[in-house]
Amino acid sequence: MDGFRSLVKDARGIYISPQILRGAFIVGLSGGSGVFILRDKEKNNWNGPAFYTIGSASFGFQIGGDASEVILLAMTERGVTTLLSSSVKLGADVGIVVGPVGMGAAASTANVSTDIISFARSKGLYGGISVDGAIVKTHGDYNKAFYNKEVTPADILISKTVRNPQAEGLLETAAKIAKDK
Repeated sequence: MDGFRSLVKDARGIYISPQILRGAFIVGLSGGSGVFILRDKEKNNWNGPAFYTIGSASFGFQIGGDASEVILLAMTERGVTTLLSSSVKLGADVGIVVGPVGMGAAASTANVSTDIISFARSKGLYGGISVDGAIVKTHGDYNKAFYNKEVTPADILISKTVRNPQAEGLLETAAKIAKDK
């Protein structure tokens, strides 16, 4: 976890999906919802969240099901800009690597020029989850419900024209994780 925390210190944005469900019998489907928060470099605080969905489909010799928690760290401006678009295909539209686990995480990614680093924890019949090839799209209905009006991720994260006090706990936790050593 120390490696993860050191990477968060350098991350420009964090996408958090508390549950992605996956099931397969020849054809596999996965999907879930999440939020994206963005660091304001000048004030060193976090803004958001903007709501998104993530999903993918696959075909092949597969069977089973699982649930995963996924965190994507946007490490570059390109990673942030791509996630701010209405839809992005991970691995095609933006570079993504699987985050290392253990004490050497920071060292093993220090020389990697990547836009997004993914971390996942799975429970079920699959051994892990791959977000490479998954589609991440804005969830306009959730954003509208949370902010009580039509807003885009850019309105929420860049222009900061809307704010919801219910997000303060999440933003404070992100700031604490990014600050702690």
